[in-house]
Amino acid sequence: ADYLDNLYGATFGATVMKRGEDHIIYFDAETISDKYAPEGEKLLAELLRLVMSVVFDPVVKDGSFDETIVEQEKINAKDRIDAFVNDKRQYASSRCQQETARGTNFEILSYGSKEGIDEISAESLYEYYRKIISSSVIDIYICGSGDCDEAADVIREYTDKFDFTPSSIPVTDIIERNDDKLHEVTEKMDVAQGKLAIGFLTNIKPTDDDYIPLVVFNSVFGAGAHSKLFNNVREKLSLAYYASSQVEKFKGMLVVNAGIEFCNFKKAYDETLVQLEEIRKGNITEHEFESSVNAVLNTCNSYFDDQRWLVTYYVSERIAGTNLPLEKFIEKIKAVTVEDVIRVSKKLKLDTVYFLAGKEEA
Repeated sequence: ADYLDNLYGATFGATVMKRGEDHIIYFDAETISDKYAPEGEKLLAELLRLVMSVVFDPVVKDGSFDETIVEQEKINAKDRIDAFVNDKRQYASSRCQQETARGTNFEILSYGSKEGIDEISAESLYEYYRKIISSSVIDIYICGSGDCDEAADVIREYTDKFDFTPSSIPVTDIIERNDDKLHEVTEKMDVAQGKLAIGFLTNIKPTDDDYIPLVVFNSVFGAGAHSKLFNNVREKLSLAYYASSQVEKFKGMLVVNAGIEFCNFKKAYDETLVQLEEIRKGNITEHEFESSVNAVLNTCNSYFDDQRWLVTYYVSERIAGTNLPLEKFIEKIKAVTVEDVIRVSKKLKLDTVYFLAGKEEA
């Protein structure tokens, strides 16, 4: 904390991200730009030195992490799992994704499981950490102004000590199924509001030309207050407290999420499919299409104002193997036509219906 305070209130943190079936350990630090340092301090280099020391030279005693710290973090990890279950909207969406991705490693939550956490020891955790640090792809992103040569020198101070194993980013395959059987899952919990989640297979890879039109389709279908799901399922017919859709690009999934009264399950489900069919028929107004494209463009442009989102975008591009500059992505979004949206809508295949119901529901 004192080190960060001396860097003018810098921040530092660590988390895990899940991109398809890739599990990413993500370290993040932020401070003011060197050009604003009151006395010309090299803040980027000093902050990077902290990050590198945490990653490559953590506190270790007798070939093990500190047992007290590890045990506390195991408790924190279990608490995060409990908190995840308590957020029923997120829980239902994630459960639908798990069920749609059944039989693949994507089923595994980024938080892991309580049983898996119990098996971890301070010694085994350090052994595993050493393995992944030396044999995984490591990307370092510096967003903002700074001296890249100085940054590279700091990085070499720590990485030169390591014997790295050549590695590549694992490729996540999208889900493809030949059967037409609908997978239906109902869970019952003590909830006052039902959660409907519908999983579709897009049959579109992140590297496909149709991925960009899929992004716009998702905007037309359910990603925002301008969308068909919001304006019909929620507003016009009052069948849901919320209704939206999201794309899981790495596994080729699209998931619809809705919060509903238990009795409206069938109506909300049917109307969701009606709105998809409307798009397939080409019933998209000029206003709907323009609003949908602009919503995507506004989101993209906002990334330029948020360095963390900008880094997250490029991390996802790297993992997908597309490596598309954000400016180029924006150009491609602008080039999407209504016909493109109709075409990709016809590729979607209904796969899974998940319903989180109350305990008293039949």
